[in-house]
Amino acid sequence: MSGIGREHFAFSRHSAIENAKAVGPAPLPGVTPRTPPEISAKYARDLRARLQKSEDVNARLRAVHPLHDILVTPTIEDFVPAVVEIPKGSKLKYELDKRTGLLMLDRVLYSSVHYPANYGFIPQSHADDGDPLDILVLMQEPVVPLTIVRARPIGGFSMKDDKGIDDKIVAVAVDDPAFAHLADVGEIPGHITREIQRFFEDYKALEHKISIVEGLYGKEQALVVIRTALDVYRTQTAWNKG
Repeated sequence: MSGIGREHFAFSRHSAIENAKAVGPAPLPGVTPRTPPEISAKYARDLRARLQKSEDVNARLRAVHPLHDILVTPTIEDFVPAVVEIPKGSKLKYELDKRTGLLMLDRVLYSSVHYPANYGFIPQSHADDGDPLDILVLMQEPVVPLTIVRARPIGGFSMKDDKGIDDKIVAVAVDDPAFAHLADVGEIPGHITREIQRFFEDYKALEHKISIVEGLYGKEQALVVIRTALDVYRTQTAWNKG
């Protein structure tokens, strides 16, 4: 090919590439090319649909709050839904963050002790210390934090600590055959009762905080304490999900 021929070929090839850039790719057979405004409108519609779907999912996720959204039935003598924060045998003191509904690590226990039972709270309740009503659930195994356990109240006790006086309900797991038959705190093996009392007397000792446990009370008093805490929750304007 002569020099002139090569120059003409290079010029023609360059022109074809520039024209293709300007025109864009050829449409596929049977497909009508969209103009830029049509493309933008479709993109906006798709984006709005995706955002709406994402908002719906987030709304459903936000709707579940361990304190506010778990129903407590009127027949509390049969069972209450206990939300476990701390598994049996743990030294980790978890507490519910009431704003988010997530668990927060308050501290690792200072004393060489561990929780003698699964420990948590009764939803939709408000105790004298400003927190949900505490509950200990007697059962064979530790459970994962934020598990809901069907727990039948059989008694309780009052405790005085640095926050004041508050009650702790003692219950048995309805679905654990080793404990489900117990109907009152008087039927709990004596050693388990002493373990519970000793734990709450000792677990704050190395923090130089007071912790005084009063004697156990029976099922009827426990039901009164629970109903009172549920009533206070319903009238307590401080409980906000926000």
